[in-house]
Amino acid sequence: MDISREADYLVSKGKDAYLADTAEGRLLRAAGQNIVLRVATVAEKLPAEFRDQHPEAEWDKLRAMRNLTAHHYDKVNHDFIWVALANRVPGLIATLGLNRA
Repeated sequence: MDISREADYLVSKGKDAYLADTAEGRLLRAAGQNIVLRVATVAEKLPAEFRDQHPEAEWDKLRAMRNLTAHHYDKVNHDFIWVALANRVPGLIATLGLNRA
């Protein structure tokens, strides 16, 4: 399964399921954080020229979210991650070409 489909599936479960204090909610949040990390890891390896051509991606914010998720996971705001997954990640996935099979 590609990352685009994973993100779509996660978002299709809904915000209430994602934030629920249940085993499923914890799994969905872990999957959401993993998606953010994977997208950001790809973005970090891009040439500066590509990043300059796509300022709409807000590379600095993506880097900050990745660092928070990877290194300060106890301080992750799950509402914030949800909004990113539902609204920002689809565009980033398309910009990075991660929606290809």
